[in-house]
Amino acid sequence: MASDFLHIESIGRGPDVVLLHGWAMNSTVWRAVAEALSNDFCLHLVDLPGHGKSTSTAPLSLEHMVAELDAAFPRPVQVVGWSLGGAVASRWAMAAPDKIRSLSLIASTPCFMQREDWQPAMAPATMSQFAASLAADWQGTLKRFISLQVQGGAEARALAKTLSQELFLHGEPSLAALQEGLAILRDTDLRQQMHQLTCPVLLQFGNRDTLTPLGAGEWLAKALPQAELIVHSGAAHVPFASHLDDFIEAQRRFLLGGM
Repeated sequence: MASDFLHIESIGRGPDVVLLHGWAMNSTVWRAVAEALSNDFCLHLVDLPGHGKSTSTAPLSLEHMVAELDAAFPRPVQVVGWSLGGAVASRWAMAAPDKIRSLSLIASTPCFMQREDWQPAMAPATMSQFAASLAADWQGTLKRFISLQVQGGAEARALAKTLSQELFLHGEPSLAALQEGLAILRDTDLRQQMHQLTCPVLLQFGNRDTLTPLGAGEWLAKALPQAELIVHSGAAHVPFASHLDDFIEAQRRFLLGGM
């Protein structure tokens, strides 16, 4: 099987921690987090297949991304995943439970789109609008998506500017990868499989997140036997940017416990 080229930047020294970004973004979103944790850990900032500087040799799927990550990291690691990256991390932990020492899910969810029995997620109409507008104006679509990520949060305008600047630091995203990644967000539903996660799990959510509402984090906290939920008051979808100090404090404590 052909293999992707994964762009991975490593910072710091110590136990290995893999950082996975969200849809349409790239690993540069983690730089402040990595710098803050670099005295205690070796942080591996990954551009997911089809994102940033990483290529993709196959249509994107959770299974494909997990296979590439699993091949790139042969030794046990701790994994931090934001949004889509959290779904990838969860699926990786299910596929390779002996390799994942701990899992941190940041503003992530087992099911990104609302269903009859699942409301703490994006409305189907919102998801459909993004899919329809991507082909016509992908840059405008990404700007609207960034606005949704910070909507309702503290310092929303400044955060939106930062995310917009980071968006193209590793090059322009592939339209095909954007479309395939959005399809993953639309179709993913891991609720029935989440009980397979037996490692310690840290959940960090914002109480003003409109993309992955706090209700998803509360559901995960009840569903996972070794889960701890941290709620950042005033944060939207990017608590690691809007509440960096509090985020780092919780993340460092959790990762040190998983060594």
